[in-house]
Amino acid sequence: MNLRPLHDRVIVKRIESETTTASGIVIPDNAAEKPDQGEVLAVGPGKLDEDGDRIAMGVKVGDRVLFGKYSGQTVKLHGEELLVMKEDDLFAVVEK
Repeated sequence: MNLRPLHDRVIVKRIESETTTASGIVIPDNAAEKPDQGEVLAVGPGKLDEDGDRIAMGVKVGDRVLFGKYSGQTVKLHGEELLVMKEDDLFAVVEK
């Protein structure tokens, strides 16, 4: 990837949600909400505290994360839609 986030920012690719409900009903694309889960593709080095020490990031590349519907800034890179957001915008890491 040729996109390197700065400070405490992460690059996230949305993971598409299911288009069929448990009972078999198909949800059309125009009615489906944007997914609120994604995979971390790149992580910045972390932000600096008041003393100039770097604060380690709590997520790593490959983590599956939860975030708000309107979190982050959408960017297109090589035809792929990605989100750039601060680590603070992430709610949780989904453990496997």
